[in-house]
Amino acid sequence: MKTDNILTQRADRVWLTEAACDLDDFRAEVERTTQLADYPHAAAVEKNILIYDSASVLKAAAFGEGRRAVLAEICEAFATGPGVVVLKRAFEDTAVIDAASGIFDDIINEQHRSNSGGGDHFAKPGANDRIWNSLEKHCLRDPQNFAAYYGNALIALVSEAWLGPSYQMTAQVNRVNPGGAAQSAHRDYHLGFQTSSVIEQFPDHVHRLSPVLTLQGAVAHCDMPLESGPTLFLPYSQTYVPGYLALKRQEFRDYFDRHHVQLPLEKGDLVFFNPALFHAAGTNRSEGIKRVANLLQVSSAFGRAMETVNRERMSAILYPALKAMLANGRLSSADAACAIASCAEGYSFPTNLDLDPPVGGLAPKTQAQLMHEALTGGWEEAAFTTALAAQSKKKLS
Repeated sequence: MKTDNILTQRADRVWLTEAACDLDDFRAEVERTTQLADYPHAAAVEKNILIYDSASVLKAAAFGEGRRAVLAEICEAFATGPGVVVLKRAFEDTAVIDAASGIFDDIINEQHRSNSGGGDHFAKPGANDRIWNSLEKHCLRDPQNFAAYYGNALIALVSEAWLGPSYQMTAQVNRVNPGGAAQSAHRDYHLGFQTSSVIEQFPDHVHRLSPVLTLQGAVAHCDMPLESGPTLFLPYSQTYVPGYLALKRQEFRDYFDRHHVQLPLEKGDLVFFNPALFHAAGTNRSEGIKRVANLLQVSSAFGRAMETVNRERMSAILYPALKAMLANGRLSSADAACAIASCAEGYSFPTNLDLDPPVGGLAPKTQAQLMHEALTGGWEEAAFTTALAAQSKKKLS
C-alpha cells in the first residue's frame, strides 16, 4: 500500500542502520579534491589537508572582519571541507612544549611505578602510554606552564570557529612508543564510543548533531616523521552522515586502510579535525621516537543540562520503591525502565578514566545500567547504595 511505502521511507530517513551503509555513496562523498583557492587564508594543501601558517592566521584574525573571515573559513573546512587543518608553528616558543613534555613524562613514569593509568578506546592495552585528564594534572603540577601552554591564541581561535564561545577544554596525552601498533579507524565522542545497536537507536538528526558538539585537536610534542606514525586521516569522511555505523563494517575499514593520508608534523604544530572524520593513530615504525601528542577534546558550552541534579541521591531513594513495586506488580519492567531513564544517569561520561575505564566495551557502565543490574539481581538496598556510591566516587577527578 502507498501508506506502507510512506511509513517505510520515513522510518528509513529517521533511523539509520549499519546494514544500509553503502560504500558507493560514501565514495561519492570522500573522493574529492581540496582546492586551495577556496581557502584564501591557507598556505598550502597537502594530501587533501589544509595547511595554515600560524603567524599569518593570527595576523589576518587580528581585527573584527578579518577574524570573522578566518573563523568562517575554518568552520567550513571542518563542516563541508576536508575536515582537518594543520597549523604550522602554532607554538613559537617550543620551550613551553618541552616543559610540558617533562611534566607528562613524570606522570607516565609514576603510572608505570604504580601500575596505573594507560589504556585506550581504540588500541590494544600496552600499545601506548595514556594520561587521562592531562588538562587537570598539568594545571595542578605547574600552573605557570599550564598558563603559557593553553594561553595560545590559535587553540582559542580554532575552538571558537567550530564551537563558538564558552567552550569547555579537556585533554589526554597519548605517547605511542616504538613498535606501538595503529589504532583501528574510528570517529570520536559521542556516538563514536557506542556499539551499532546503541547508535541505531538515535535518529538521523542526532548523527548530524554529535559532531558539532565537540572538536578534536592535538599538540605535537615532538617532531613526527611518517615512520613515527602520525595520525591517519580520511579527508571528507565526516560528511557521510551514517559514518558512525559505517565504520563497523569491514568494507569501510578496508577503504580507510587503502585511502587514508598521513602528514609529518613538527614540534609545536597543531592539528584540529571534525570528530566525525575517519581517523586513527598510526603505527610507530621508528627505532627510537616516542611519539607524544596532547589530544585536545573541546566541547560545546551547550552540552549540559539546565539544572544541577543529584542523581546518585535520587537513585538511592528510588531503588527500594522500584524493587517493591516490581515485586507486587504495580510496575512492569518496561515501566520501571522509563522511571530509571528519568532518574539515573544514562550516559557513561564525563568520568575519571583512570579509575573508571571501559570494561568489555568502549564506555564504562552507566548509573542506569547499574540500577537495572541491581534490580535484576535482587540486590539488597544497602548493596545497591554502596555500589552506587563507589561508582560515583570513581567518576571524580
